[in-house]
Amino acid sequence: MVLQKPRQPLQLTDLPIPEPGPSQVQIQIRACAVCRTDLHVIDGELTQPKFPLIPGHEIVGLVSAIGNEVKNFKIGDRVGVPWLGWTCGVCQYCKSGRENLCESALFTGYTLNGGYAEYTVADHRFCFPIPALYSDAEAAPLLCAGLIGYRSLMKTGDARRIGIYGFGAAAHIVTQVAIAQGRSIYAFTRSGDRVGQDFAKSLGALWAGGSESAPPEKLDAAIIFAPAGELVPLALKALDRGGIVVCGGIHMSDIPSFPYELLWQERSICSVANLTRRDGHEFFALAPKVPVRTTVETFPLIDANRALEAFRHGKIKGAAVLVNNTTQ
Repeated sequence: MVLQKPRQPLQLTDLPIPEPGPSQVQIQIRACAVCRTDLHVIDGELTQPKFPLIPGHEIVGLVSAIGNEVKNFKIGDRVGVPWLGWTCGVCQYCKSGRENLCESALFTGYTLNGGYAEYTVADHRFCFPIPALYSDAEAAPLLCAGLIGYRSLMKTGDARRIGIYGFGAAAHIVTQVAIAQGRSIYAFTRSGDRVGQDFAKSLGALWAGGSESAPPEKLDAAIIFAPAGELVPLALKALDRGGIVVCGGIHMSDIPSFPYELLWQERSICSVANLTRRDGHEFFALAPKVPVRTTVETFPLIDANRALEAFRHGKIKGAAVLVNNTTQ
C-alpha cells in the first residue's frame, strides 16, 4: 500500500520484492500495526516523508534473505522492525546514548519504506527478535505503542500515581507494565467514552473518566498519548507538587496558554522523541515477564485505508493490525 502524496488514500500497488543491502535483512511481512504516527504522515502533519512511501513501522515478519554483513539473524528468524531504522553512530547524540535524537536518523514508514506491504528490508542492527509468547498480530503493537509507552513510563521516574490521557494502543500496554511495577493508573478518555473507560478498568486502572475530569487524588505524573495540546494544562492541573507531564506523541496540536500557577511548585513538562535500541532490548525482555497482553483488531492488508479510518475515529479497542494473509 503506497502513499503518493499527503492527504490521499493509500493505493494498492504491485511492488517488486526489495533486495537486502550488505547490512540488511529482507523480511516477509506477517503483520504490521497501525499507529497514530501513520495518520500524522498521511495527513501531512509530519512534513518530511519520502514519496512515494510505504507507511508502517510496527512490523513483524520472517527473515527471507540476508546481506553479507548480517551475523545476528538467519533466514527463518522472526523479527520486529520499529520506527527507528538507522542512525549515524558518530554524532554527539549517538555517542552519548541518545541515538533517538540523531539528526541524521532514518525512520521506518517515514523516510524509509515500511510495513504496509508483503516484503521489506531493514538494517539488522535496528531489528529485534520477537518473544515466542506472542503471535505475529499480538507482537506488532509492541514495536511502537509498546516501546514509546515504555520510554514514556521511564520518563516518569518513580512516580506511583500516574494519569494516562488517551487510552489507545500505547496506553493499554503501558498500563500493564506500570501496574506490574506496583504503580496506580488513572485513565482519561474522551468525554463519554464508557467503552474506553471500562477497557482501562478491566486492565487494572483504579479510576477512569473524561479528560476534563479531576482524578480522585493528585497525580505524581501524567502521560499524554492523545495528540491534543489542550490536554497539557488539564494534566498539569491534575498533578501534585513536583509532578511531571510526559508528552508521548510525535505530533501534538498547539498547547494553549495557561497560568504559571499550574507549572509552579516544580512541576515540569517533557516530550518523548523516538526510541533507542536499548529501550527495545529492555522492553522485549520485560514484556513476557509481566506478561504484557495486547488487545488487537486485525484487518487484511488490502483494507489498510479502512483500518486507518477506524483508528482515526477511535473505533479500535487496543490496537489495529494489518495481517498479510498472502505470506502465511
